[in-house]
Amino acid sequence: MQLHARTRGRVLAAASAVCALTITLAGCSGTTKDSAKSDTKSKGSNAKANPDAELKKDLKLAFLPKQINNPYEKIVDDAGIAATKEFGGTGKEVGPSDSSASSQVSYINTLIQQRQDAILIAANDPNAVCTPLKNAMKQNIKVVAYDSDTAKDCRQLFINQASSEEIGRSQVQHIAKQLGNKGEIAILSATQNATNQNTWIDFMKDELKKPAYKNMKLVKVAYGDDDDQKSFQETQGLLKAYPKLKGIISPTTVGIAAAARYISSSSYKGKVVVNGLGTPNQMKKYVKDGTVEQFSLWDPKKLGYLGAYAAAALASGQITGAEGEKFKAGELGDYTVGKDGEVILGPPTVFNKDNVDDFDF
Repeated sequence: MQLHARTRGRVLAAASAVCALTITLAGCSGTTKDSAKSDTKSKGSNAKANPDAELKKDLKLAFLPKQINNPYEKIVDDAGIAATKEFGGTGKEVGPSDSSASSQVSYINTLIQQRQDAILIAANDPNAVCTPLKNAMKQNIKVVAYDSDTAKDCRQLFINQASSEEIGRSQVQHIAKQLGNKGEIAILSATQNATNQNTWIDFMKDELKKPAYKNMKLVKVAYGDDDDQKSFQETQGLLKAYPKLKGIISPTTVGIAAAARYISSSSYKGKVVVNGLGTPNQMKKYVKDGTVEQFSLWDPKKLGYLGAYAAAALASGQITGAEGEKFKAGELGDYTVGKDGEVILGPPTVFNKDNVDDFDF
């Protein structure tokens, strides 16, 4: 999947301009214990980065998504696997078919036995995967979280799609504008333990405390477990339980598509606003039929691409995960490691009827 050329340029330009956003996605500091002692930090302080080191050949990278059948994460992982070929490595995707908290543990143990050079993980739970990930790092297998973070001491880097704060607050700002800053709203999330979802929701709730939203009320946070049918049913349940509901924010690509599908063929179409995070290809028809006015997302291909190069830089000794270190992510250019090992891809893009056809992913 490629962005149209003119759009790619526009998005990259915007990304460089907004790269300073302070969002800490999914499982950054908002979802981990500040008091936790970081093995990663101690490793970083003892190890020395060599920014002039060449990327090693024949690196083995494994992508471990929340669940293997998640369409969004398939896009991310496929792009990361393709990127490994650029520096002579090999990549693969493995993972569970469900998104329960402990479902990824056995896969991590297997990847350790296979002596992968790096494990890239979108964590279903920030802590459930920590013991095996720490074991991996002890054996010099690099660990990079992406999309949804682990606890900070369980990985060297976290590749954050955008600033968590910007994502969370913007979701409220967008739907508030559509609703004229009044009415009941609900959130349709993924799993209860998903670090990225919970961090975004915390910022949503904080944004709603502002005087500008005094006439808006969050009535429910529902969980569709990133399952299409359950998300569809949760949408139906929300609308029945709250007859005055005016809007639904779904910060998950599975959830927003399921919510839009339900509303598109119901009496709620045109009466209940749906907003959140989705991919252009899955949401295009709902924008064109008037069910959804707008939604947001970053380019998931670039997220996977950046993750692969970051893991390769770690495994090659170019960086250790310490704040201030720099590395080059192929055609995406230069990136800097931020606080707590966070690397931010760039700002999200808002999609609507005017630009949704410009994107293909």
